[in-house]
Amino acid sequence: MSSKQDPVQPTYLEFEGEVAKIVCAMATCNTQIVREMIAVLRDRFTLEELAGVVLVSLEQLIRLDANAFVWAVERLIPTDVLSEIRRLTTIHVGKCLVAQGFIPGQDFSVDAIGKLLLSDRARVALAGF
Repeated sequence: MSSKQDPVQPTYLEFEGEVAKIVCAMATCNTQIVREMIAVLRDRFTLEELAGVVLVSLEQLIRLDANAFVWAVERLIPTDVLSEIRRLTTIHVGKCLVAQGFIPGQDFSVDAIGKLLLSDRARVALAGF
C-alpha cells in the first residue's frame, strides 16, 4: 500500500517507529496528544496503513497497561479507523478459518455491518488461536 502523498511504501522501521510513538501517547491517556498524532499519520498513511499502526499499537498497549488500552479504545480511535480494523481482522480470521478447512457461508460469514458470524465449530477453533 502506498501512502497518500508519497508513492513509496512506508518501511517496516517507519511503521515500528510510529507504533512506538502511539503506544507511548496512548499510555499517557492524553486525548489531545493521541488525536494529534493520528491526524498527522492520516496525512502520511492510507486508512489501511493507519489502521494497522493503531491495531499493533493497541496490541502492545494491552500488554503494557490494560487500563490505558480500554481508555484508548473507548475514547480515541476514530470510527473509520475502527471500521478498518474490523475489516482487516475479519479478512484475516476468514483466511485462517479457510486454511483450517472451514467453508465460508456455511461455517462462518459476515453480516451487513461487518460483524463476523461463526458456527459453534468455528468459534471453538478460533478460541485455540
